Amino acid sequence: MGVRMSAPDLMEFLEREFPQVGRDFAIEEVDEMRVRVRLLVGERHLRPGGTVSGPSIFALADVSVYLAVLAMIGPAGLAVTTNCSIDFMRKPAARTDLIADCRLLKLGRVLAVGDVLVHSDGMAEPVARASMTYSIPPK
Repeated sequence: MGVRMSAPDLMEFLEREFPQVGRDFAIEEVDEMRVRVRLLVGERHLRPGGTVSGPSIFALADVSVYLAVLAMIGPAGLAVTTNCSIDFMRKPAARTDLIADCRLLKLGRVLAVGDVLVHSDGMAEPVARASMTYSIPPK
């Protein structure tokens, strides 16, 4: 199938279509069926105590699968999450960017399934793991 959108293409799409959050993320790597995305942690992502909030971790996992799907199929703004399971495994490092390594396990005509491991930058152990299913709009 091959990669249809590069990291710069995906960033431009994200910033144009989702200006409310587009600048929260940096796409570090795009490969066939894989992406690595960084959450650029700011004050708005923190919960009391200075660690990254659960909703921010969810957003990173969700955006990562979305971008992995778009990298493979091209710009499809209406691809949507249809299912998510997320395990919060340990406390993220305080005020530290998070990195999501996403791998698409299945990319079909109408559904895509992805697996995401989220780490605090510099930590070996993951802080969260997510499994997500996306619905792909008809062409």
